[in-house]
Amino acid sequence: MGDKRKINLDSRQLAAIPAEVLQDRSLTSLSLYQNALTELPDALWQLTHLATLNVGDNQLEIIGDGIGQLQQLRMLDLGHNRLLFLPDALGELAGLSDFLYLSDNRLSALPDALGNLSQLMYLNVSDNQLAALHSRLGDMKALRELRLYRNRLTALPESINGLARLRELHVQKNRLVSLPESIGGLRELRELDLEDNALTSLPTSLGGLARLRRLNLRNNGLATLPSSLGK
Repeated sequence: MGDKRKINLDSRQLAAIPAEVLQDRSLTSLSLYQNALTELPDALWQLTHLATLNVGDNQLEIIGDGIGQLQQLRMLDLGHNRLLFLPDALGELAGLSDFLYLSDNRLSALPDALGNLSQLMYLNVSDNQLAALHSRLGDMKALRELRLYRNRLTALPESINGLARLRELHVQKNRLVSLPESIGGLRELRELDLEDNALTSLPTSLGGLARLRRLNLRNNGLATLPSSLGK
């Protein structure tokens, strides 16, 4: 199994986590990507030294509240599962900083508690069924990259201007009909992808995004662009 503090059991067709793994309290990294796990045992939450946990591409439908005990986590991959909702306990992972990967599940909403993740730099919730975002999104002030493509979003929250460090925002292939004027507060934004939405107008504040280098507006209903974009 390699380094006793790092275990990789990817692509082993595992239906359960081996007991000897769950007994190793010294683990700092555990990868169980692409297996056949349908649930995570409570014993997993006792591995409190974990900094990296990858359980992506399994068959998980639920994540227990015990995950909040993994206070050392910096990287968490829950993508490519069957999750319908997330526990509020995710918001207790104050050290989560490098990334949170939730892509390709069945999520229709995100818990407000995610707003507590003030150190998180990368969030991917693409390929889900999100119809709206919680107003506390703007509290995730360390975010550099936010991926929300292929959902069912019709709007972005006004609080998005709280993401003052955001460099990339990917919301293509949603149902956006408008953007909030507050999007002009994303002063560090370099890339904004709005392809395949239902936008008919854009806020003038977009013209104030001086660092913006890539703006994708393909396949919307835009007849004109705000004059501020040409300045």
